[in-house]
Amino acid sequence: MAKRYDDKHRLLKTGERQRSSGTYEYRWTSRNGKSHSISAETLEELRRKEEEVLKDKSDGILVGAENVKLDDIYGLWCHLKRGLADNTFQNYKYLYEMFVRPKIGQIRIKQLKRSDVKSLYNYLLEERGLKVNTIDGVHTVLHQVLTVAVEENYIRINISDNILKELKQSHNIEASHRKALTVAEQELFIGYLKRENVKYHHWYPVFEVMVETGMRVGEVTGLRWEDVDFNADLISVNHTLVYYDHRTDGKNSCYFNVHPTKTKAGTRAIPMLPGVKEALLMEKAYQEFNQIKCRMTVDGFTDFIFINRFGDCQHQGTLNKALRRIIRDCNDEQLAKFKNPVLLPRFSCHSLRHTFTTRLFENGVNIKVIQEILGHADFDTTMNIYTHITQDMKKSEFDNLAEKLQKRKGLSQSKTDG
Repeated sequence: MAKRYDDKHRLLKTGERQRSSGTYEYRWTSRNGKSHSISAETLEELRRKEEEVLKDKSDGILVGAENVKLDDIYGLWCHLKRGLADNTFQNYKYLYEMFVRPKIGQIRIKQLKRSDVKSLYNYLLEERGLKVNTIDGVHTVLHQVLTVAVEENYIRINISDNILKELKQSHNIEASHRKALTVAEQELFIGYLKRENVKYHHWYPVFEVMVETGMRVGEVTGLRWEDVDFNADLISVNHTLVYYDHRTDGKNSCYFNVHPTKTKAGTRAIPMLPGVKEALLMEKAYQEFNQIKCRMTVDGFTDFIFINRFGDCQHQGTLNKALRRIIRDCNDEQLAKFKNPVLLPRFSCHSLRHTFTTRLFENGVNIKVIQEILGHADFDTTMNIYTHITQDMKKSEFDNLAEKLQKRKGLSQSKTDG
């Protein structure tokens, strides 16, 4: 092959050429026989680009995918992702489409920088005012999408590694444990709802069941009368009721579905404590007196226990809104009555699951029993989530021990002095 030179008499490598306009081009063919080319204003710039191409080829990175965008990789992730509960998967998709796509979805995957992801998280925290837990969810799905990009050889490394940790450090955000009510707060909350003269009295049964069974919100709202055995005092948990945005045909469409429990271990039987049995019987009597009947059938399931006055199923959003009103009015009453009152903190339905678990730990219930009651698939899940409880209890026990030892020491000293 004859040697080729540019107009400055520099020897051009195989694949290089100088156009009539004076610019430069490099052409090559990938393994699949497809032709590719890159161009540059100068030979020096072209060869820098060539080095990147050769490095990509050497590292197994796809060559010729320069136009692939982050949104394209997200579509691939949606196609490949398996092993998630449908409501979890739908939530991940919602987070990506709501918060990632508008800001960085159209950036080419090979041009996406770590600073782009950092800027996104800072924007969500500082300008959109999202809670860290929500940004954590955004990070989870974005990190998974970028992992697909690495596995499919579009990029070398996952540029989102450790970015959430850096965000928390830069904003001095400490990791917070899931909030559980103290014994005093729990007694105030349940006692307030149980009073018949309180306008929120009708909410007592559902929240009492939550706080004394540890069931997930979807498991409680999906509970049917046939799932409750009043003779054996057992509740059968065998499905979960979910309510979310399905986004059908590009339109928002929220409705209920019945799904299997979160894990196989989630299908379980929970013993009914007396307070739970009382609450369920109270709910039954309330509905019969007011002639309220379930009018919903969801995926073949019907006769749900916790329904509104129209006979429709309850869902997490409605229950959390009710909680905010209950907390407000209960605290207003406490402040009006007492000089140093117990006040309810801001908490959600899921906090009641952690409250139940905390009471089990505090009362020395075997960890394997706690695991089964909560429906955790393995022991480590229970321990990882509730490590802070065992640590707090350990500290409390040692504080008590130190106090007893100090008292003994004081008694011994007084005897010696005497």
